[in-house]
Amino acid sequence: MTDIVKVKTGSPAEERGAYSRLIAVDNLIFVSNTAGRNPRTKLIPEDPAEQTLQVLSNIDAALAAVGSSIDDVIAARVFVQFPQDIDAVMEAYAGKMRGINPTLTLTSPPLGMAEFKVEIEVTAYRGATQANVKEITITL
Repeated sequence: MTDIVKVKTGSPAEERGAYSRLIAVDNLIFVSNTAGRNPRTKLIPEDPAEQTLQVLSNIDAALAAVGSSIDDVIAARVFVQFPQDIDAVMEAYAGKMRGINPTLTLTSPPLGMAEFKVEIEVTAYRGATQANVKEITITL
């Protein structure tokens, strides 16, 4: 039988939108689009790089709830509200994700609130950090 774990943080947005922060289906883990609000202070950094690091910290905390971590991320979708923030967001993102190297989708749509400069959604595979990884370089 397949095990499914649904994680909620108690966020009003999760209740209002009827969604889970994270759902783990056996070892495959889906993390909802996550913003950079500090869960303890409830503040959102104004700086896009700091906001990006807070988003990744929030995602890592959600993954830890099911015995995983940011190191297990296999795919990421980064949503940057303002195109002029893309470089700062991607520099901060790369600083944390270099070596993990998940697939990446980057886009610049309107986000749920003006103060959100970046939101990130990920898919992880619990245990990916223990896998035998083969990296192949191709020419397109």
